[in-house]
Amino acid sequence: MKKSLTHIALVGFVMFALLFGSTSWVQFVRADALNNNPLNNRKILDQLSRDRGPILVDGTPIAYSEPVDDKYKYQRKYGSEGLNPRAYAALTGYYSVVSGASGMERHANDYLSGESDALFYDKIGSIFTGEQPRGAAVELTIDPEVQEAAWEGLGNQNGAAVAIDPKTGKILAMASTPGWDPNKIASHDTEAASAAVERLNDAEDNPAYNRAIGGNLYPPGSTFKVLVAAAALESGDYTPDSTLNGPGTLDLPQTTATIGNSHPGPCRNGGRPTLADSLAESCNTSFASLGMDLGEDAIREQAEKFGFGQDIDIPLPVSPSSFPSDLNPPQLAQSSLGQYEVRATPLQMAMMTAGIANGGSMMKPQLVDRVLNSHTLEPIEETRPQEMSRPVSEDTAGELTTMMEGVVDDGTASVAKIPGVDVAAKTGTAQHAKGAAPHAWFVSFAPADDPQIAVAVVVENGGNAGSEAYGATVAGPIAKDMMEAVVKK
Repeated sequence: MKKSLTHIALVGFVMFALLFGSTSWVQFVRADALNNNPLNNRKILDQLSRDRGPILVDGTPIAYSEPVDDKYKYQRKYGSEGLNPRAYAALTGYYSVVSGASGMERHANDYLSGESDALFYDKIGSIFTGEQPRGAAVELTIDPEVQEAAWEGLGNQNGAAVAIDPKTGKILAMASTPGWDPNKIASHDTEAASAAVERLNDAEDNPAYNRAIGGNLYPPGSTFKVLVAAAALESGDYTPDSTLNGPGTLDLPQTTATIGNSHPGPCRNGGRPTLADSLAESCNTSFASLGMDLGEDAIREQAEKFGFGQDIDIPLPVSPSSFPSDLNPPQLAQSSLGQYEVRATPLQMAMMTAGIANGGSMMKPQLVDRVLNSHTLEPIEETRPQEMSRPVSEDTAGELTTMMEGVVDDGTASVAKIPGVDVAAKTGTAQHAKGAAPHAWFVSFAPADDPQIAVAVVVENGGNAGSEAYGATVAGPIAKDMMEAVVKK
């Protein structure tokens, strides 16, 4: 009998020890991982009952919480007078009972929810006052006038537009179309919110996808010629006045294929254009020849200096742009035109343009300007300008600027002319699928002598112009409106 009792006691002790150990493991060792698991609705429900901080644009909330009389206590709302929630949805994302968080709601969650260590003293103060701690306000770098110009310009066309302050790296606009309304997903009616999420995810045009920074990258087309020109100038073997080979049709080595120009016949000067003329006219054959002469390594190295292949967060994660490897001569020729397997985000092309505008210093792009105490509006953290790289020398940047001004004054980008303001730009029309209309591209900055804004615009499949689209006619007017929103203030 005594032996049986001892055996039972031992089994009970072992079971207790296992239970105690597993509970301790969950409560202490695994606590952070479980709390941060996106499938953990308890964390979301706990945070939904807090006074979440607002997301601000120029001091105006575009995402904020209002007290409501239900179990969640606060309703998250998006947009405000003059600020269309659809125009900012790619930035704000949503905060939802059924789907958690996305966009800035997710990537600035520690501040917005009040959980950041930067809010330590506020949390301590709430213990003594008995008040629930309020999340911090996150102010974005967005200029609402530039954002509106981008949004209105894109209109019913699918695409994206990005603007950067070249001197600071602040993102002045980031629009992605078609947009969507986060308010429907933020609803406390779980059935309605779930249905809204399903409609968003199933929509044919994929509006939830942020085309400005997402992974479905675009061939940049002839806007990439700016980067190839940079590689040529940086090599020391070329100047803007160097003569290139620009026939009407270029026979590609190792194949029967050819490359032609977007216009009939050879490029300027009877097929012997300068590098500057080749950029102004967007000569395909001369840039294909130039790319093969420079070689794959030189172009890739230049692309990497501009940020291709790098993981960037703003703090939204940005898909790395890419330049292909192990290219044969025909593939290199196509790649030098921003075709073949060259792929880039609109943000990447805006960064390249901003780096040239800023004298060869490319600043780290930033979407968050300041984090503010929601009670006092005093800054808790402020983003400082940070140089990301020096992709080209100051001399090369100056030469590229003059060449890009030539594209506006005497080339394919005349649509970007602004009276009284010197503008630098480059057009692009990118083929991407057999039988599909080309993507229309435009990159630019202004004023050329004191840059305040650098822009990249892409309109998918030619937008409303379809197969008749050109970068100048479709994307150019959008870029011009965005630049004017800054330079004409």
